[in-house]
Amino acid sequence: MKYVDTNIFIRALIADDPEKSRACSRLLHRVDRGQEDITTCESVVSEVAFVLSSPANYRLAHEEVRARFAPYLRMRGLRLPGRSTYLEALDLFAQYPHLDFEDALCVAHMRQAGITEILSYDRDFDRIEGVTRIEP
Repeated sequence: MKYVDTNIFIRALIADDPEKSRACSRLLHRVDRGQEDITTCESVVSEVAFVLSSPANYRLAHEEVRARFAPYLRMRGLRLPGRSTYLEALDLFAQYPHLDFEDALCVAHMRQAGITEILSYDRDFDRIEGVTRIEP
């Protein structure tokens, strides 16, 4: 098993460096076929979403980020604790374009735990169905 950093996903998703992009795509294709096992963590998933959607980087719409990245999170050889939470966060990220990915991830964690109230001063949560924001 090997650990995968953000830039491996970005190279495969964006193809801005042909040689590295091909190498990363071949690796992730082997992972998808179950020929190789990899793992990563929540911070890598968050950083991929941030980099892809950031105006300073690739400026992809939230729906496009989900469309491109979700299949990688479903790969057979990816060992990812909390996979369903990340996939739900990508769905929320696409559904609520005013949210950044980290807030979408918070809502996904809340839903998985059956929590409906969040303590926050961030008014972006006010527009999320089923979430009640409370200021302390």
